[in-house]
Parts: sequence; C-alpha cells; structure tokens
Amino acid sequence: MAALAAALILVAFVIAYRFYARFLGERVFEDHEELVTPAHDLEDGIDFVPTQRAVLFGHHFTSIAGAAPIIGPCVAAYWGWGPALAWVVLGTIFMGAAHDFGALVASVREKGHSIADITARTVSKRARILFMCFVLVLIWLVLAVFAMAIAGLFVSQPTSVVPINIQIIVAIVIGWLVYKRRVKILVPSLIALAVLYFFVWVGTKVPIDFVAMGADEHRVTTGWIFFLLIYSAIASLLPVWLLLQPRDYINSHQLFVGLGLLFLGVLVAHPSFDAPVYRSPEAGAPAIFPILFVTIACGAISGFHGLVSSGTTSKQVNRLRDTRLIGYGGMLGEGSLALASTLAAVAGIGLVGACALPSQGAVDDLSWAVYYDSWAHAGGNKAAAFVLGGGAFLEAVGLSSELARTLMAVLVIAFAATSLDTATRIQRFILAELGTALRIKPLTNPYIATIVAVVPAMYLALAETPDPATGQAKAVGWVLWPIFGASNQLLAGLTLMTLALYFFARKRTVWPLVLPMLLVMPVAALALLTKLQQFLAEGNAPLTALASLMLVLLLWMVAEGALAVRRLVR
Repeated sequence: MAALAAALILVAFVIAYRFYARFLGERVFEDHEELVTPAHDLEDGIDFVPTQRAVLFGHHFTSIAGAAPIIGPCVAAYWGWGPALAWVVLGTIFMGAAHDFGALVASVREKGHSIADITARTVSKRARILFMCFVLVLIWLVLAVFAMAIAGLFVSQPTSVVPINIQIIVAIVIGWLVYKRRVKILVPSLIALAVLYFFVWVGTKVPIDFVAMGADEHRVTTGWIFFLLIYSAIASLLPVWLLLQPRDYINSHQLFVGLGLLFLGVLVAHPSFDAPVYRSPEAGAPAIFPILFVTIACGAISGFHGLVSSGTTSKQVNRLRDTRLIGYGGMLGEGSLALASTLAAVAGIGLVGACALPSQGAVDDLSWAVYYDSWAHAGGNKAAAFVLGGGAFLEAVGLSSELARTLMAVLVIAFAATSLDTATRIQRFILAELGTALRIKPLTNPYIATIVAVVPAMYLALAETPDPATGQAKAVGWVLWPIFGASNQLLAGLTLMTLALYFFARKRTVWPLVLPMLLVMPVAALALLTKLQQFLAEGNAPLTALASLMLVLLLWMVAEGALAVRRLVR
C-alpha cells in the first residue's frame, strides 16, 4: 500500500512538471524570453556568478530542503496518513512550486532584487519596509532554531559530526578545482560524494561525543550553536562558488541517493500503513484545520523559499529558461523529500523494533500508535520518525542499523546546515536593501550586515526564558517557534500577492498565483489567530505581542495590495 502510494505520487510530480510547469512558464512567467540575467549583467565573482543549470539546481534544491520538510510531516502524521499526503501533493504541485518559480523569475527580471524589494515597485514603498521587517524577524528565528536543531543532533547523533564537517573541507577543494582550475564539476563531485559516504562509515566507528568524554551536555550544545552561527557568518561572506555552490551540489547528489535508497527500501520492504487514514485529535490537541496546513509548510508551500529564490538563486541564473527546472523542479524535489518523511512516519515506523525516543525514552517495539500516543510526544519527537522509519527502509536494502541511522541523521543535518548558510546570506541582502531604503549606510556594508544578521539569532538561540506552558527554562527561540509555521505561510501569501500584482501589470494570466494566495493567506491568518488565543489563555505576553504584530503587518500589507490593485485597474 505504501509503495503504491509513493509510486502514484512520484508519477503525479512528473506529470505536473511536464504540463503544469510548462503552462506556468509560457502563460504566466514567459520563461522562454531571452534577456541578460543579473548573473551576467552584475557579475562580481562573489554573489553574482553565472552558474550551470545542474549546479544551481543543486544549490537551490538543498537550500530550500532544510529540516522543515522532514520535521513537519513527522509531526503532521499525528492526524493520519491521508491528510498529510494530500497536502504534500496538492500543495507542492499547485502552490509551492508556482510560488518558488514565480519568485525566481520576477527576481531575475528585476536584476536580482529580493521579493521584498520588488514589493516597492508593485505595491508601495511602505509595503516594502513592512515586508522587510516581517522577513527579518522570520529569518532570525530560522537561524536560531536551525542552529539549535543541528546542535541537538550533533549531541544526540555524535556519529554525524565527522562526515558533516569533512564535507565543508571537500566542498572548498571542489570549488577551487572547478572555478580556478576549470575542472568539470560532475566527476569531482561524485568522488566527493564517495568520500562523504566513507566518512559516514568512519563516523559510526569514531563518533565525536563530547558528552561521553565527560563534558556537560548543555555546554556542549551551546558550543555547537556558537560554532554553527559563526561558521554560517563566514560562509555567507565567502564567494558563493567557493563553498555554497559545490557543497550544495554534493548535497544534491547525497539527497538523490538517499531518496533513491529510501524509495527502493519502500519497494523492498513493501510495508503497510501503520497509521490510520485519519485520526481524530485527543482532548487538548489542536484540530486538524488549520494547524495541519502550517505544520507541513516547506513540504507544501513556504515563504522562505521565495526568499531563497529571490535572494541567492536569482543572482546565479545563467539563462531565464533555466528557472523552470530550478524553481518548479526544485520544489518537486522538496515535495519528494516530504513524501519520504511522511512514509517513514506512517509506514516505516512500524518496521522499527526496540529504540529510544526523545520524548518517551526506551521503547521495546515501536509503532505509530506508540510514537503518536499524544500531541505532546508527536511534537517533542520531531524528526526521530524520519531517522528511525527511514533507517528501517535502508535496512531493508542491506544496510546495518547503525549505518542506516547515521546516514539518515547526516541527511537531516546536511540540509539544515545548507539552509542555515543560505538564510544568513539572505539576511545580509535584506539588511543591505533595508539600509538603502532607510538610508542607513552601515547596513550596506556586508561585514556589518552579517554581524547584524547573526547576533540577534545568537541571542534567540543562547538566551533562556521561562516557557509559559511549562514554567521551565527554555531557549527564547524555541519559545517563539510556535508562530513560525503560520508566519512562514503568511509570508508565502504576501509573496504570491506581490507576484500576482507584478505579472498582472505585465498583462499576464495570474489566476495560478491568485488562487493559492486566496487559500494560503486566510488559513495561515486563522492559524495565527488560533495561536494568539492560546497565548492569551496562557498569559504569554511576548508571544501574544509578536503574534499580534504579525497580524497587524499582514492586514496593513493586504490593504496596501488592495490600493495597488485599484491603481492598476483604473
């Protein structure tokens, strides 16, 4: 049953690319037009670099494929397999892929400016400032939480430390070979992939476990967070060809191999769904509507993707016609990752025996009913279902249990780390654009902008505050995280609004952008209102204020959008 569902969904993705992506490219985005892209027009060897389509696809794909399309489906499986798979498929094909494709094309046409800056031209200058403020808060939260998530995985999965850090060194070597020695990238990247898998095996034999060496776990986690954010700051300042491009290209190979092995494991193991089609939530758990639609965000539609498309990817596009594969195809790849994560949570988990769960400790025989016995456990276990259930699929094709779980952990960390680098770079661009708009010259300096990008995220990750729900001390970033999903979808809705106005002004068909906007924006706003009611009931003043601010910014921008429509139809 699970194998059949996987096959049908993957075929649906292929058909969508063949027909719907072509329709969008020809009728909405005009991606066949010949124009000088920003990568050529503004080439600087650092951020604006003309890049081969395959290499840029790898960079874009792995930049958007962070931890969210893995964690979201793992949590959403609480409501059963039917709603999760339906939202992944429909959201990816008709919403997320159109959103990403459109943001990339618009940015390429506008000299690589971010979607926030494009808002000034299509909506108003006031809307641009509002959009940028919305984005800044969201990215600071992403940086903090991704750093905390990776640090936590380094502590819980010490076998992943060696391969992840070796990959950085290998990527720099590949970048130097390709851009300085003019070596074709494919063969070196495949050799690098083999080296990475060798060090995955080395990591299982020689784990870097500072806690086992006697260090305090909290201090170890803090050290990793500090290291990761400093690293992301340095990586965001390096020329994009030296580290980000080659590492992401290697990561794309790793993801394709990993996904191939996972889907092969599904075919070999041929598991049944261990979860029901639909499960009614327990008392006190959130209702499926609207929370499902913001729990699975990056695996269906994500505002963060629009920032990647218009932040880093658009500055490297060689030809406009490349945007279809990179923008629409990249989101289909992310949908495939969300599909694999969902299958691991609703089918692979039934193949797991004795194990340890983050929220429940040791379990003799794992099943969906045990893993998802409560909403609190579903949220607390996060990506464990992917690591354990996906590991069971890999065991079905002959890998050892230890190697399979290390490989799954490396997949999660590698893509979270890629998104961490990219988010830091995007934040630097947004701060520079904000500095230009507000005439704050220091923000246009890349080094100062990078410091401003990282320091608030470091505070969110390292500072602690009492959790209003439990009273226990918790990182500020984790306390704020409950509003991320809704805010991320609101950002997607605002991006779709900007894109619809942009292409409407060009006299193009815009219903493929308007319809997703009309679905995503109200649902995300309702989810944020639901969270706001919860925060008020808990007496959580900081989250109440932040959620209220997000809603005010949303309403203000929608009003600005309505005024823009009025101007265009006159």
